[in-house]
Amino acid sequence: MLTFPKDFLWGSAASAPQTEGHALDGGKTATTWDKWFELNPEKFNENQGPEVTSNVYEHYKEDIQRMKEIGMNSYRTSISWARLLPDGKTLNKEAVAFYRSYFQELRDNDIEPIMNLFHFDMPWWLMEKGGWETRESVDAFAFYAKTAFEEFGDLIKRWATFNEPLVHIECGYLYGFHYPAIVDFKKAIQVGYHTLMAHVKAVEAFKQGGFEGEIGIILNVTPTYARSNEPADMEAKRKADLLIIKSFLDPCVLGEIPAELSQMIKENDLTPVTVETDKEAIKNNLVDYIGINYYQPMRVKAPVSVQTPAQTPADFFSSYDWPEKRINPYRGWEIYPEALYDVAMMMKNDYNNIPWYVSENGMGVADEERFLDENGMIQDDYRIDFMKEHLTQLHRGIQEGSSCFGYHTWTFVDCWSWLNGYRNRYGFYRVDLDNNLERSLKKSGLWYNDLSKNNGF
Repeated sequence: MLTFPKDFLWGSAASAPQTEGHALDGGKTATTWDKWFELNPEKFNENQGPEVTSNVYEHYKEDIQRMKEIGMNSYRTSISWARLLPDGKTLNKEAVAFYRSYFQELRDNDIEPIMNLFHFDMPWWLMEKGGWETRESVDAFAFYAKTAFEEFGDLIKRWATFNEPLVHIECGYLYGFHYPAIVDFKKAIQVGYHTLMAHVKAVEAFKQGGFEGEIGIILNVTPTYARSNEPADMEAKRKADLLIIKSFLDPCVLGEIPAELSQMIKENDLTPVTVETDKEAIKNNLVDYIGINYYQPMRVKAPVSVQTPAQTPADFFSSYDWPEKRINPYRGWEIYPEALYDVAMMMKNDYNNIPWYVSENGMGVADEERFLDENGMIQDDYRIDFMKEHLTQLHRGIQEGSSCFGYHTWTFVDCWSWLNGYRNRYGFYRVDLDNNLERSLKKSGLWYNDLSKNNGF
């Protein structure tokens, strides 16, 4: 029996844009996703856009009962910036009423809400001004954060500023997967810097406002694994660590951007525009905890060819396809549970053993209807095995002193996933798109209930 610490958080994670629905109703204005779907619906899987998703806006009360039925004691989701402040300034009273009812319902059912402020859903009114490319975004986000703290601070005691900030940076400005889908390394660095400062200013607003509770950030980081111990591969690993891991973890936890990273960016003419007081603000506004989203490891090797100055991260390091890997064929991702132990040790040894939790871990599978049994339940033993393997490695790290306080899966009910729509499913509950979004429990939900009840397995 692997037993986890007392009061361990067992739950799931989701986001407003992927679950709420009512994308342009209830006073909410458009985000980049709403606008992009309007402009280019052909980019989206089966023309599945953000309008309805899982319609949690109407189903949250029943869904919270379902959470309780599978033993969840916590749930992380997000607030929609474009719903709460449709023009960035004016408070939407309907949004306040919806969120207060939603969060109170969670509390009434002994499910702790963990609330994130930004999950890739840039309001269109701000995108038209340049989005994260403009310094205005920093102050706009800080105002939004302060508004959320004031409106919901009595119900929410654990906040997060951003979910996976690297994703909207990389996907929007390097790889073309999110709007505005451009490739511009210098803009990506500027967007990353403004995102960091928006986080810092939100933490500052939380601390100066004297709000009760904790504030952190959710990051998708994993220790980097080099192809070999050869100097060129190890140099690629060093640069990958700086750009992908330390760029946010170091300032958020340790209070400074690594000097090596600043130098690397400077040498490649990528230095962002900054404000003189930023360094002091970073130093004085550290997080209380870190959330780590983990799905797959990062493997690198020396770059195949190098442009100087660098035009993309591929000029610093190349992805390495490890021949011994296990793969989730639906997502194309490597399955490597051992990395969760390495994450635990990294947080313990390199980041002052700051409290942290697994804020996302999960397995996306397509066409799950293949695994329906005669009673209509999906027999997703592959998901149970995936969780068991990862939790075994996490437990090992906790036993060695890493301060992990919870484990959240992605996700509770099958949700809409950006350009992929509903192609891959992750939930404990199936969402039937052809039958009024009806929810039905999968086998993994039964297992998770036992896990939570026993505080281990």
